[in-house]
Parts: sequence; structure tokens; C-alpha cells
Amino acid sequence: MVKGIIFDIKKYAIHDGPGIRTTVFLKGCPLKCLWCHNPESQKLEPEIMLYPDKCIKSCDLCIKVCHTGALKKADEIMIDKDKCDLCGDCIEICPSDAIRVSGREVSVEDVMKEIDKDMLFYDESSGGITFSGGEPLLQVDFLESLLKESKKRYLTTVVDTSGYSDFERFEKINSLVDLYFYDLKLMDDELHKKYTGVSNRVILKNLEKLDKIHRNIEIRIPLVEGITDTRENIDAIIEFLRKLENIVRVTLLNYHRAGVSKYQRLGMPYLLEEIKPLPEEKINEIKNMFEKYNFNVKIGG
Repeated sequence: MVKGIIFDIKKYAIHDGPGIRTTVFLKGCPLKCLWCHNPESQKLEPEIMLYPDKCIKSCDLCIKVCHTGALKKADEIMIDKDKCDLCGDCIEICPSDAIRVSGREVSVEDVMKEIDKDMLFYDESSGGITFSGGEPLLQVDFLESLLKESKKRYLTTVVDTSGYSDFERFEKINSLVDLYFYDLKLMDDELHKKYTGVSNRVILKNLEKLDKIHRNIEIRIPLVEGITDTRENIDAIIEFLRKLENIVRVTLLNYHRAGVSKYQRLGMPYLLEEIKPLPEEKINEIKNMFEKYNFNVKIGG
């Protein structure tokens, strides 16, 4: 039985593809984008998240029950992840639900049971299933099995990818995918390394190859002030995309701070504290740049 690690299943999603959808978030990502709003997706294995706003602070029950000494208290409860073995004792004893695990191992059957509950919504809205992450191609065997089961149910399928993968993994799932969401962030390779931790060369080569074997690719561009929204970067993206034939849409995704609190819960630093969402006029200016070359452009939610 094929199993994988997921960290969330989001139902009734309306921004993750056509119709009403269920989005399955697979854990693990080779990129470490500084603006990532799902930092709990980056590590492949499950990990502890602390919720300081829920913590009673005076009970210390989690510290007393921790047999590895991973939990300590200063002003707030802190965790040494190198010592934590994810036994779950602290989660069970916490009276305020202030400690949780992000990520769990599930079977394909487990996921499809959740999907089957909402078949009526998919049928009435021409919706289906979106597989996101993290990077879903990192767990390609699990992803392939989920896609096959989705197709047995005649559901439309979307795979949301960073493009950073061996191309053989795209070939493995390609016939099972109705639509790709393909992220493009920075065209300058050195800047891409600086802000995401990896080179963009594989990403760009894979997009060129994918364009030759799939007819339904949506490019998604996160717009981060002073990083990805520069004239140089947008011009370079447009120039690159104009060479491709099967880009059905470009979606512009404005930077947001919805995931900032997750960094604190994971004990991770957030390095873009000064960055703010772009004003509407800036988004529209970028939209017009793409539309000048006849791209179908959407401003995402």
C-alpha cells in the first residue's frame, strides 16, 4: 500500500483550479522561499508546532511529561527539535491544544475517503482535486496513486509545482494531470538562489520540456516587493514565456503575511518583516505588461 506524508486537506477550495475543489497538501519541498506562507510544508517529516497564544504558561505539564528533555521554558515554552522524537505525549497532555504535529502519514485510501465525501460538489461545479505542497513531485509514487484514484472517479486534477524536480517525474504523472500550476519566481539565477535556496535552471528547462507534452499550463507568479516585482524580472519572465505555446493563463499572486505566525510556531525566523503587499495599481501595471503580449492574466486570491 502506497503511503505519503500530508499536512492538510482543504475542502471547498475555489482558488485552486476550476469549480469547487479539495486541495491536498503534500509535505516536503526542495525550495526555501523567504516568503513561503506554508513553512510547515518544507520538511518532509512531521514536526511539532507550538501555539504561544493558546499556552496557559503556568501548568508546565508538557515539560514534565517530555522524556527527551526537548521542551523548556523561558518566557514561553520552547522546543529543541533535535531532541524531540515526536512521541506525542506533550500533545496528549496539553489542556489548551497549544502543541500540535504538522504532517501525518496517510494511505491513498485515507485521502480518497475524504475526497469521496464531497463528490456531489465536484459533480455540480465541474470541480475536482488539486495536489499542492510543499512540492508534490517529491512524493511522486504517492502522487501518481492519488491521481489514478482521482481519475477512476472522473475528477479533474491539478498539480501545483515549483518545477524543481527530475523531469522523469513529470513524465510519470503527465497523462493523469488536467492542469499544471507552475510557479515562476525569479529569472536571474543568482537571485533565485538567494531567495529560494536553489538554482532556477532545472525549473526553466522543465517548463520548456513540459510545454511540449502538455497543453494546459498556468504560470503562477508571486509578487514580492523589491524582489520578484521588478521591471527586469517581469520583462525576463514575459520574454521567456513568449517562446512557449501552451501557457493558458498567467496568475499574479500578491505577497501576503497570512503565514508569518507559522514561523513563530515552528521556531523559525521570518526574514521579510519589512515587506508589505503591493498596492493595487502596481499589480494592475504588471497585469498590463503581460496583456500587452496577449497573455490571459488573472490576479489571484
